[in-house]
Amino acid sequence: MAGIEHIMVEPDESGMRLDRWFKVHFPGLGFGQLQKLLRSGQVRVDGGRVKTDARVQPGQVVRIPPMDVDAKVVKGGPISGGDLKYSDDDELLTRMLLHEDEKVFVLNKPAGLAVQGGSGLHRHLDKMLEAWTSKKGEKPRLVHRLDRDTSGVLVVARTRGAAQKLTAAFRERDTKKTYWALVKGVPRKHEDKISTWLVKEATPDGDRMRVAKHGEDGADHAITYYRVLEMAAQSLAWLEMEPYTGRTHQLRVHALHMGHPIIGDPKYFEDDPNWDFPGGVQKRLHLHARHIDIPHPNGGRLRITAPLPPHMVQTWNLLGLDLSGVERDGK
Repeated sequence: MAGIEHIMVEPDESGMRLDRWFKVHFPGLGFGQLQKLLRSGQVRVDGGRVKTDARVQPGQVVRIPPMDVDAKVVKGGPISGGDLKYSDDDELLTRMLLHEDEKVFVLNKPAGLAVQGGSGLHRHLDKMLEAWTSKKGEKPRLVHRLDRDTSGVLVVARTRGAAQKLTAAFRERDTKKTYWALVKGVPRKHEDKISTWLVKEATPDGDRMRVAKHGEDGADHAITYYRVLEMAAQSLAWLEMEPYTGRTHQLRVHALHMGHPIIGDPKYFEDDPNWDFPGGVQKRLHLHARHIDIPHPNGGRLRITAPLPPHMVQTWNLLGLDLSGVERDGK
């Protein structure tokens, strides 16, 4: 049991309800316990008494009395496969949380967690969000998707109105999504645009996208911009990829199309007897939704960056790729 603590509210916690703030920082503290601490004045904000529904603001200081509860949970931190298996939904969602306000949640989705249900799936994000249903009975709504094996930034609407505005922003392409990928080889052009038509086809291993001809039945136009951030010898390249359109598996197919498939891609990385998979690198998809810039339902823009998942951090460290300079640029 620790002594009295004073914790400053962080900028990304602006507008968070005090009870939710405690759920993030002290997941072992029950709601009834918190109410008792507030009524007795043991918990205070900037020295004053408050209620559970008070909204905290950046720079405010929360007084924490001695409590024998679980340690803090790190928001937005890396989550492993074991966490997906054993953590309860509320705890796991809280650990994914990068940003929260009255209209929006932004999560750092771990690789391996499906966004929506499907055959043989017992756990997926859409189902998990029921744990965050509001007192008015509103369940948070998905407004875009990430592949199951892709990690990173995922925006979730907290209200019907917010969902409509965010969905419109994606539909009207008033968003900028930035992904990081590690690919086989190094593209000849270090910065370029990929423009193709994509169509879905059924295969023995499930649905798969392929490059199609213009006018082919069911084909959709897909545009991706990319640039090389760094190379590991001439065998691997760290790419920044920006999809202008949002087609299924678009980045994965476009990487394959230019002859540089994404490392660890179970669908589109084809075995090459003349190329050795790097030792020590996990055979998991190395594609991460790094950053999003989207209009906020209340006005202005929401800009959020997600840290890399553990398997990609391991690879970056193994290859000696330098995150520091890029991270200083905010990407």
